[in-house]
This record gives sequence, structure tokens and C-alpha cells, in this order.
Amino acid sequence: MFWVILFFIISLVALIGGAELLIRGATRIATICKISPLVVGLTIVAFGTSAPELAVCTLASWRGEGDLLIGNIVGSNIFNILLVLGVSALVSPIVIKKKLIRWDVPLMIGVSLLMWFFAWGGKIYRWEGVLLFAGIIAYILFSIRYGREKELPSPAKQPFWLQIGMVVVGVILLGWGADGLIKSALIIAKRFGVSDLTIGLTLTAVGTSLPELATSLLALFRGQREVAVGNVIGSNLFNILAVLGLSALVAPHGISVPHRALTIDIPIMIGVALLTLPIFFTGRRISRPEGLFFLLAYSGYLLYLFL
Repeated sequence: MFWVILFFIISLVALIGGAELLIRGATRIATICKISPLVVGLTIVAFGTSAPELAVCTLASWRGEGDLLIGNIVGSNIFNILLVLGVSALVSPIVIKKKLIRWDVPLMIGVSLLMWFFAWGGKIYRWEGVLLFAGIIAYILFSIRYGREKELPSPAKQPFWLQIGMVVVGVILLGWGADGLIKSALIIAKRFGVSDLTIGLTLTAVGTSLPELATSLLALFRGQREVAVGNVIGSNLFNILAVLGLSALVAPHGISVPHRALTIDIPIMIGVALLTLPIFFTGRRISRPEGLFFLLAYSGYLLYLFL
């Protein structure tokens, strides 16, 4: 069992390291090619923080591991709001932009409800995946049209071949890490008698969401407090629209959705998304007591899963 856990950790490191290399290389290539920093920020950076979820979920979808896939997406979205925002608010109270409350948060709630609607029959089909993926494209185009003030600094000058190499190595590490993470997670689930859904909701969800946690904390330490919550909301939108959408597209016979996820876990994800509205509206900030409440809520959710 020790070797399985070690393999899981190594796979997770490869997954996150691959995502980091991919986002750095792709961002610098885009800048060298004189692509707008706004476009880079809305596409490559958004993709980069969700690359682990995308790699794990598309591979799980191709292999017919629907429980693990759904668990990973739902678990990541719950983790992002309750734990990432909770920890971030404890470090420093988070400022909420008015634009985020007016557009992005309601949109996050809306796509969460849409996921539940699509999954209600027990399966998410390819045509629904097409609609979801079209949603992320529309979101990016809308954001570019109205501006999101998401500028990136110019990267240091480095050889073009080095950036290509970073992208290639990043993609290889992502693929290898995703494969190893799925295999080891399924072995751990069987060894401890835990369902694939529960492993997806916890172990793989937490692992693949570490980039969001790191990005939000780094933004806080740099004094960019409004970036922390924007990163979380953007990641949750990307998880449902892009990750679930693409996963449904590659699934040979659609994605099977477990009944428990339909009746318990997806409603909890929606409830957590709705929970942000009254908190965000009170002074447009997340205070330390509210951050502590988020952490306690996540602890309660974990207790429910394992007790």
C-alpha cells in the first residue's frame, strides 16, 4: 500500500508540474507571437489552473470511469469555494469586485444548475458536452468583448525553442500524471472499500485543485486580494463548461452519473455556490470569520463522506 500512495503522490507532482510548465511555455509563446495579454489571461491562464482536472477527467471519461470523473469535478468546485476561499480569507480578508457579483457568480450558479439538469437522466451525452464547451467559448468571447482587466506581465526573453520544450514536456507530464493518478486512486478506493465517487470527491479533487489554492494564496501575498476569488469562480466555470464538456465529447457512450451524486453531491455543490451570494453582498468582501465558516463547512462535508 505504501508504494501505491507513493505512486499517487509522484503522479500528482507530475500532474501539477506539467500544468505549470505548460502554462509558462504557452503564455510566453503567445506573447512572443504578439497575442493580446487579455486573450492569454482569459484562455491559457484559465486553462492552466484547471489543466490537472482536464487531464484526469478526459482520461477517466475515455476509460468509462464516470464516478471518478463526476466526483472530481463536483469535489473540485466544492473544495475551491469552501477551502480555497476559506484559507485565503483567513490569511487576509478578500475583496469582491462588483462585476464578479453581477455576472460571474450568477453564471457559476447557472452552469451548476445546468450540469444538474443535464445529469438528471443518469447520463451526460455528447450533444450536451458540445453545448457546455460552446458555453466556455462564449464566456471567453464575452469577457474579451467587455474586458476583464486580466493583464499579464511580459515574460523574460528566453529562446523560442525552450518555450516549445516546456510545452511538450508539460503535456507529457500531464498525461503521465493523470494516468498514474487515476490508477492509484482506484487501487486506494478498492483497498479501503471506498467508492470511486468518494475518492473523486476527495482525494483526486483536492489533488487537482492544488494549483487554484496556490494561485489564490500567491495573489494574496502579492496584495492582489480581488484576484483570489476571481481565480476560484473562473476555475469553477471552467471545470463545468470546459472540463465536463470536453469529457462528454470523448466519452464513447456518454458519462454515467451516479445516483448519489444526483441527489446529494451536485445539490451540495449548487448550495455552496448559492452560499457565496449573501456573503459576497455583505460589504463585498469575505471576512476572516466567514472564511472560518467556509472551512468548518468543508470539514463537515468530509465527515459526511467518510462517516
